[in-house]
Amino acid sequence: MTAAAEAPVLGLLDGRPLPRTGLDRRLAALRTGPRAAALPLPGSGEDRQLARWVAQVLLTEALCEAVAAERGLTVHPGAGPVRLDQQAAVELGSITAAAYEGCAAVRAVCAEVTADVEPSAAEVAHYRALTERPPAAAPWRLALPDGSVFDAAPDTLPLALADALGAAAPGEWVTVAGWTAARPATVPAPAPAPAPAPDPSAAVRDAARRAAFVRWLDHARAARLTLVPGLEHPGDPAQPDNHHRH
Repeated sequence: MTAAAEAPVLGLLDGRPLPRTGLDRRLAALRTGPRAAALPLPGSGEDRQLARWVAQVLLTEALCEAVAAERGLTVHPGAGPVRLDQQAAVELGSITAAAYEGCAAVRAVCAEVTADVEPSAAEVAHYRALTERPPAAAPWRLALPDGSVFDAAPDTLPLALADALGAAAPGEWVTVAGWTAARPATVPAPAPAPAPAPDPSAAVRDAARRAAFVRWLDHARAARLTLVPGLEHPGDPAQPDNHHRH
């Protein structure tokens, strides 16, 4: 007889059954909450997938609550939920992100197990090289046939016009694809040097710690949690409601 048939359980933590009542309460709160209209039809396959997803969030919370108690971590449940930015939520994955946002124990465990994670200088330099933009080209002063004069960066002009103006002598009028302009002999004063890019070390460190927490949590889930039929991971290809197709 399966654990699910013996009693309505959420799953097992270290072999100890966790009651399903928490899942039923969480689902009922969603059904009566402000986004109830966006939820799947009760009894549908999508509804069962929602239950599986919420179950994984609750199991993650229960696991981290146990770890926090074992390690004597300070947990501040009264602090309320937090909100991750989009990048952090994607890096953690939807289940872990939801647990992190809603459960202080998850946040405490994350801080504890990733406290020593620091990116190397090479990793920070690599991130900087990938994300920093090259300096903007110096603007050109342009004159139009109506007498107006303005400054524009070459890469903001139509490509053919920029090429023609770049090859023309100062003051020479060029007409390309309906555009007529000239670069007067006088040029604008050099633009002030751009402010230095902010140090990306903190962003790289935060991303590295999120990745480390995901790895730690995957191992902890595999070692300490047992899922029950009907509340498998929603992405488990063996469960009957996983109809994801490419």
